[in-house]
Amino acid sequence: MLQQSPSDCFLHHALALEYVKLGNDQNARQHFESNLKNDSDYLATYYHLGKLLEREGETEQALAMYERGMQVAQKVKDNHTYNELQAAYDDLAY
Repeated sequence: MLQQSPSDCFLHHALALEYVKLGNDQNARQHFESNLKNDSDYLATYYHLGKLLEREGETEQALAMYERGMQVAQKVKDNHTYNELQAAYDDLAY
């Protein structure tokens, strides 16, 4: 499917989540980062990539990912996602 639609964010996101389930954060990260390149407004990426960064011990990068996601959520007026990202940020920062 990705060969036919290499920039399909849903496909990359679904595949990344499967890699997370398998404990393969490296491949998951590649797909999440592909989403950011293809469509920086694909909000689900920010939360899940932030969590991955947390697991990898990259606290500052995770906080930055949540902040960036909150900015996008505000831009597209998605309050639910904004609140989820804010909660993840607060849990990590405090």
